Amino acid sequence: MATAHSDIQFGGLTRCLISKEIISEVDAQTYVAAAKKKKTSLINHLVSNQIIESKVIASIASIEYGIPFFNLDVIETNSLPIELISEKLIRQHHSLPLFKRGNRLFIAVSDPTNFQALDDIKFHTRLNTETILVEEDKLSHAIEAALDAADTSMTDLLDDDLDNIDISGGDESPPDNSNDSDIDDAPIVRFVNKILLDSIKKGVSDIHLEPYEKTFRIRFRGDGILYEAASPPANIANRIISRIKVMSKMDIAERRVPQDGRIKMKLSKNRAIDFRVNTCPTLFGEKVVLRILDPTSAQIGIEKLGFEPDQQELFLNAIHRPYGMVLVTGPTGSGKTVSLYTGLNILNEVERNISTAEDPVEITVEGINQVNMNVKAGLTFAVALKAFLRQDPDIIMVGEIRDLETAGIAVKAAQTGHLVLSTLHTNDAPQTINRLVQMGIEPFNIVSAVNLIMAQRLGRRLCEHCKKEADFPEKTYLDAGFKQEELSTLKIYSPDGCEKCNSGYKGRVGIYQVMPISEKMRALILSGGNAMEMADLSKKEGINDLRASGLVKVRQGITSLEEIDRITEE
Repeated sequence: MATAHSDIQFGGLTRCLISKEIISEVDAQTYVAAAKKKKTSLINHLVSNQIIESKVIASIASIEYGIPFFNLDVIETNSLPIELISEKLIRQHHSLPLFKRGNRLFIAVSDPTNFQALDDIKFHTRLNTETILVEEDKLSHAIEAALDAADTSMTDLLDDDLDNIDISGGDESPPDNSNDSDIDDAPIVRFVNKILLDSIKKGVSDIHLEPYEKTFRIRFRGDGILYEAASPPANIANRIISRIKVMSKMDIAERRVPQDGRIKMKLSKNRAIDFRVNTCPTLFGEKVVLRILDPTSAQIGIEKLGFEPDQQELFLNAIHRPYGMVLVTGPTGSGKTVSLYTGLNILNEVERNISTAEDPVEITVEGINQVNMNVKAGLTFAVALKAFLRQDPDIIMVGEIRDLETAGIAVKAAQTGHLVLSTLHTNDAPQTINRLVQMGIEPFNIVSAVNLIMAQRLGRRLCEHCKKEADFPEKTYLDAGFKQEELSTLKIYSPDGCEKCNSGYKGRVGIYQVMPISEKMRALILSGGNAMEMADLSKKEGINDLRASGLVKVRQGITSLEEIDRITEE
């Protein structure tokens, strides 16, 4: 029977066209053979040879497979999220990303049976893919237009004047790089400048350039989460990395050891962005990480950091005391530097002498004497602190207390009439006391020097445009730390995702544990109390730990329970 023969001979959309009597079985065999010979799809062959109108095929396929039909005429190709999928995948599967909603990526296809395309795209983007049916001829045109627009944005971009951005390197003279010709060509210069500009526009904190055996990946860290921003061809990875090394005054001939550098990008007369650059040799080339240092991040105002009113009052009281020590603790990337500089900006007045020792200086501020550590030259935190004490200081900021010598000098400075601000890497405020004791600082010196300890984390803010009310089982709320009596009126939110945010989140907010050293706490420290006993006493004195502070932000609808679970230990 013809039908049985069709089932064996044809599949997918071809069988559908035969059953609808759009084409005969005999003609179908001819068309399939011709398309195979030209190494193209049957749909492309039928449309390009004007055998069947593309709109007819799309309409039949939409009804037959229950897939929504979309008219590509109404969309601007330069607004498509083309960067999410490589050109190779787009051409291989003859598909095009239309838009992204949360973790869903909508893909335009003309053949609804092209399941391999969706699987490959899902694998490479790590997004859930959904099919949108479009006309074959319009899809081909849109693919070429979108790829052309992407090429223009990466190589020309004359509107942004990418050739003439004011960029300078570090303070030292550049090494003698004798073979720079291939890394200063215009497309590479424009591409690197565009990556730097994009990172600033998107408000990211870090740029990662990662060479692998067959691929080259560029990732941005936005709101604390890494995501892929671009995947240039692997064969230009060395040229891009060398260009960045030249910009940051590194030795491009040296690829065997890590190097550090700095780039300054002047955006206007009043605004410049610094990039701290580090290279690290890996198996397939040098990985480069650029930390974006924006001076305006320290000028956002204490009200926007995320303090609760009582926490803000405790912090302000501590930094306005004439002497003593304020310690900020938390992991790398938790916002400690921004918190300290927010405090320093409040104190930065003409009658105060403020000096900082940092490794390296991340935020430059007019009116503050900032010193970069240089261990090779012998300039360590301890050496800088000793020098500060001979320079008539009022306020001293030490980037990090790492050893007994630095800790000892800082404690003595706090005891002799100076305000000292510094950071440590501990999980919470009570553990900071134990860390100082383990370093060798006597408990009686700790209680006479330390005024306040503040632990912090950065949590992602929920997007105000798309956050949705969450609905968890009662046990989930109780296990999270909410009280039974508040459940009836409790309203919390979860991320959703829209075009204005990143997977339901936009921006970050500080989560704080602000622990003053009270008289009872001093007595406990002197008696040799451990971190658990200090944490219990702190709770009794009404001090929220990080988890409790996070739940306050959840109640306020600022962040989600999922985010607090991610950044706090419990």
